[in-house]
Amino acid sequence: MAIHSLRDKVAIVAVGCSAFGEHFDRGLDDLIVDTVSDAWTGAGITADDVDAYWMGTYISGISGLTLSRPLKLAGKPVTRVENMCATGSDAFRNACYAVASGAVDVAMAVGAEKLKDNGYSGLPSPRPQDDGTRITTSAPANFSLLGPAYQERFGVSPADFRAAMSHVAWKNHANGALNPRAQYRKEVSVETIEKAPVVAGQLGVFDCSGVSDGAAAVVLVRAEDAHRYTDKPLYVKALSLTSGYGSGAFDTGYDYTTFPEVEQCARDAYAQAGITDPRRQLALAEVHDCFTPTEIVLMEDLGFSARGAGYSDVLSGTFDRDGDLPVNPDGGLKSFGHPIGASGLRMLFECWTQLRGEAGDRQIATADRGLALTHNLGGAPGDCVSFVSVVGTELDT
Repeated sequence: MAIHSLRDKVAIVAVGCSAFGEHFDRGLDDLIVDTVSDAWTGAGITADDVDAYWMGTYISGISGLTLSRPLKLAGKPVTRVENMCATGSDAFRNACYAVASGAVDVAMAVGAEKLKDNGYSGLPSPRPQDDGTRITTSAPANFSLLGPAYQERFGVSPADFRAAMSHVAWKNHANGALNPRAQYRKEVSVETIEKAPVVAGQLGVFDCSGVSDGAAAVVLVRAEDAHRYTDKPLYVKALSLTSGYGSGAFDTGYDYTTFPEVEQCARDAYAQAGITDPRRQLALAEVHDCFTPTEIVLMEDLGFSARGAGYSDVLSGTFDRDGDLPVNPDGGLKSFGHPIGASGLRMLFECWTQLRGEAGDRQIATADRGLALTHNLGGAPGDCVSFVSVVGTELDT
């Protein structure tokens, strides 16, 4: 059994992305209509031109009607997708497969979530019945285990790891300060980050992503049709999704310094895309910085840093906006918050903007490499799903 590469079979020809934030004056329908309309306009199409839709949402709807009702889509197939924090990315993945298979000519993936006025003050986590082995602590508590474990395994002092965590938060807030769509648009000093109230373990307030509302959407067509819609499409180079089985919850060998699902997922995506040196070949990476130590560990799982060197690469500025490989140049989850269904597609919006040279003050110098990565992580250390995509500006010959 094999998962075959979709490399250069599907193209992104338009994107839409709302501002993320506390939209108490706007409902989910408003966010969907505005965002999807922007994507339609970008591709020069109407609702009737789209053959099928995939709607990613975690708690804001329970069927395709979540999308078809506000858009008044009569008779169109709409599939609702949910896969924890990889929900929007999985909607994108499924829409890509539909186009690549020839089942449809034009597809849309949409992600949207309304959290701020739903009574949640953190990531909602409905828990189905299980066998009792699932992790039941909070998300901050789960991810707070990464720091001490990393320090012990690699002999890193708490002060040095704290400095790396603070640099991640400082970097992503500085990037978000330049982004009109970010929820938090202020730079935050390292001193403020380190004096913030503690949430769990070594995690302070600024080590945790926020809660927000938002929506994003992409229009997908076959690669050979892309230039009918835009003169600067992005081509899908790789799609990879891996799911663990919760082994970290009962495996005494799991040490909380890696996400095995991410490592496997990245390896598969790089093989599909023909990437052998991601730190040098990628122009940027949008990764799932739900907590600052998560981003540090991801630098190693995604192959950007050697094992035990992620924290020092962070501190040296390797992943800053002007570094060797910009990571989260849009501000990441730290600046946008995390409306679950929308986050993965928001990452694609940044790849679209940067690779087309349209990012303004936050434009990266590495864009001419022409390849970008998005990554989502859903669940907890040792018990998660992972998604990686690679998109690029050029068709390989």
